[in-house]
Amino acid sequence: MKRPAVRITDVAALAGVSAGTASKALNNTGQLSQDTRERVRRAAAQLGFTPDVRGRALSSGRTFTVALLTTDSSGRFSIPIMRGVEDVLSAGELATVLCDTRDDPLREQSYLRSLVARGVDGIVVTGRRTEPRPPIDVPLPVVYALAASTDPADASVIVDDAAGAATAIKHLQALGRTRIAHVTGPADHRSAVERAQAMTALVGEPLFGDWSEQWGRQATDLLLRTHPDVDAISCGSDQIARGVCDRLRELGRAVPAEIAVTGYDNWPVMALASRPPLTSVDLRLEELGRRAAQLLLDAIAGNPHHGVLELPAQLVPRESTLGP
Repeated sequence: MKRPAVRITDVAALAGVSAGTASKALNNTGQLSQDTRERVRRAAAQLGFTPDVRGRALSSGRTFTVALLTTDSSGRFSIPIMRGVEDVLSAGELATVLCDTRDDPLREQSYLRSLVARGVDGIVVTGRRTEPRPPIDVPLPVVYALAASTDPADASVIVDDAAGAATAIKHLQALGRTRIAHVTGPADHRSAVERAQAMTALVGEPLFGDWSEQWGRQATDLLLRTHPDVDAISCGSDQIARGVCDRLRELGRAVPAEIAVTGYDNWPVMALASRPPLTSVDLRLEELGRRAAQLLLDAIAGNPHHGVLELPAQLVPRESTLGP
C-alpha cells in the first residue's frame, strides 16, 4: 500500500512550529534562529519530506539554481571549487550547473544570455588562471573565485599565492637548506610571478618556463650546471617538481638527502605519484569554493559583499623534503 505523501504541515507538527515557519526554514528565508532552522531540517529528514520544487520556485520567484562559469576545460581547478560550492549550496537544496566557456568570449556571452533567460539565482565565475578578469555584465548576483574581478565593487575570493610560496621557503630553511633555487611557470602568468617574488635568499634568479614535467627536467640540468652545490629546489607547480625529481633520480642525486624539492598546488595526480611524494602547497580550492558560495548566498539574500577576500594556502609536508 502506497504511503501518503509527507506534507509541510507534518514537518511543522514534528518540529513544533507553524507551517509558515517550517516553510521559511526549509527555504532559508525569514528571520529565524539557527536552532529553529536545524530543528525543522531534522524533522524533514526524519519524515523523508521532499519539497515541491516547482511550487517553491513559483512562490519565491527563484529557480534555486546557481551556475559555475569557468574557462577551465580540464576541470583541474573548477572541479574542486565546484565541490566546495556544492557543499554549501546543497544544504539549501540549490542545484549547481557547470558552464565551460573553453576560454571563448563568444561562448561565454552565449552562456550568460542563457543563464539570465533561465533565471538562475546567481553565478560563481572561475577559471584556470589567477589574473584579474573583467566583470561579467548580468542583472544577477555574481562572485569571482580564484581570479578576482577588476571591479573593486565586486566580491572576489582568491588564494594568497605569495604567502603560500613563502611557507615553502620557510619550511626548507627550517630543515637547514641554505642554497635554494626556484623553478616556475611562464613569466607572464601572475601566479608564477607572485610565487617567485615571495622567494628569499635564492641561489641565482628564478627560472621561468612551462608548467610541465619536461621544463622541470630541463631546468634541473640548467641549475646543476650553474649551481652544482644547490641543496633545495622550490617549484612553482607540482608538474614541474615531479620533472625535477625524475631528473635528479636519473642523475643519481638523492631526494631529499642531497637536494630537497617542493611543489605547489598539491595536485594528488602529481604530488602523490611523484617519487618521492611531494611536499607541496595546497591551494585549498574546496574551501575557496565554499567561501565563494557563502558570499553568493549572502548576495542572493540582499546582503552583497565587496572587495577581495584572500584565503591562506597550506603547506603539506611529504617525503621530498622530510625523507622516508
